[in-house]
Amino acid sequence: MAAGPFWAGCHKTAEKVPSALLPAAPVRVQAVERKTRAATEDVVGTVRPKLSAAIEAKISGRIEQMLVVSGQSVKAGDLLATLDAHEVQARLDQATAALQQAESDFKRATDLHDQKILSQSEFDSAQSKYRMAAAVEAEAKTMLDYTQIAAPFDGVITRKLADVGDLAAPGKTLLQMENPNALRLEADVPEALIDNVRLGDKFPVRVATIPNEIQGAVAEMSPAADPNSRTFLVKLNLPNTPGLRSGQFGRVAVPVGEVTAIRVPATAVIQRGQMELVFVAANGHAELRLIKTGRRVGDEMEVVSGLNPGEQVVTEGAAELTDGQPLTVKP
Repeated sequence: MAAGPFWAGCHKTAEKVPSALLPAAPVRVQAVERKTRAATEDVVGTVRPKLSAAIEAKISGRIEQMLVVSGQSVKAGDLLATLDAHEVQARLDQATAALQQAESDFKRATDLHDQKILSQSEFDSAQSKYRMAAAVEAEAKTMLDYTQIAAPFDGVITRKLADVGDLAAPGKTLLQMENPNALRLEADVPEALIDNVRLGDKFPVRVATIPNEIQGAVAEMSPAADPNSRTFLVKLNLPNTPGLRSGQFGRVAVPVGEVTAIRVPATAVIQRGQMELVFVAANGHAELRLIKTGRRVGDEMEVVSGLNPGEQVVTEGAAELTDGQPLTVKP
């Protein structure tokens, strides 16, 4: 029976410090206000490059050199690959020889024509042969240039679909490249929202890997809806942002009206586990309030419940406060 008092003595509960004994805490406060913002509806989309290309050969031939790999940055005009040029070079040599012969014949015909020895028709025939030979040589030179495959713009190689020894042919993609510095969000906007979108409009865009919202400007709009999805393709230009890459998932906020709600600075809201709370300055003391927040708008949080307009919410020093603690309000 003597054990009862012993165990009771081991389970003393710490007494709560009375609020009157707590020191006055210096804080800053701000009046709670109702503010109006545009109500929006999120539309999902995909980040894609504004400039991309599937690199193909203009003539058929075996790939002799593949000078790039996936992920490599290139400049406009950089050589990407070369094709076997032996056959094309032979044609050019043949065309050059034919042109030299035609040029020699044309000079001789010109001299004879000036001496009134050669008829006009024979002179015209020599001239025509010379022009045709020059055109054939120019064509052969162009075909030889086609064996050198160059980058059409500054960008990055995203895929390599062929290698040395493979047969290149028109219509067969060898490489894919894009410009990662010029990206846009492509979103399918439902027909119920398309009337709220205009060319040049700027809407906030959210991408998971980017901490802050990005302002996207509407650059293109499809004039007709997709008959299957009843949506309109809208393309929004995005600023050059670190961490933004093509293929990422994004959301664009399309305005649908206006909504009015209580807003407080985000610094006033304290997270404790699953609870959200703020401190209100009332009669010179801190009063704890449990709240429910809504959407974040810039540096402010919307408060769905727990606060009334006109109350003074603590915006600086709230995290160190205790319910009922005296307050000293900073100017």
